[in-house]
Amino acid sequence: MDSNLTMPHYGKLGFADVDSMLSIEERVYTHPWSRGNFTDSLSSGYEAFGFRDVEQDLFAYFVVMPILDELHLLNFAVGLPYQGQGYAKLLMGKLFAYANEHAYASILLEVRRSNVRAISVYEGAGFVSIGVRKGYYPAHDQQREDAIVMRRMS
Repeated sequence: MDSNLTMPHYGKLGFADVDSMLSIEERVYTHPWSRGNFTDSLSSGYEAFGFRDVEQDLFAYFVVMPILDELHLLNFAVGLPYQGQGYAKLLMGKLFAYANEHAYASILLEVRRSNVRAISVYEGAGFVSIGVRKGYYPAHDQQREDAIVMRRMS
């Protein structure tokens, strides 16, 4: 992270943050989550956390779903103007702290095979590939794209 940047405010997100998450989502993903994906996740009791800048604007977030002793990372995004500055690594640290605080044995995620930048971030954070979900994601022209399944032990 650039040493000239101030430490962002970190906190829990809720329904009032859905518009902000959706705005980031639509800019950073080719197949973004819908408003319904966010509201359904929050309605189901899944948790979301994120970073806000000095103006209190949300610029990065993650959404997690607990499954027994495993935490499933459903969504992770850093807004375009904030990418490449170390915020993904900083946010990943918050994810790991959350997992440790709640005694999850591992964190599981899926990532598009074509999302090499995200795969690199996850590998750098200690995630390893454990499998492939064939045709997991929608892709262009009615096609499907494989997901790489990754896990990090806590």
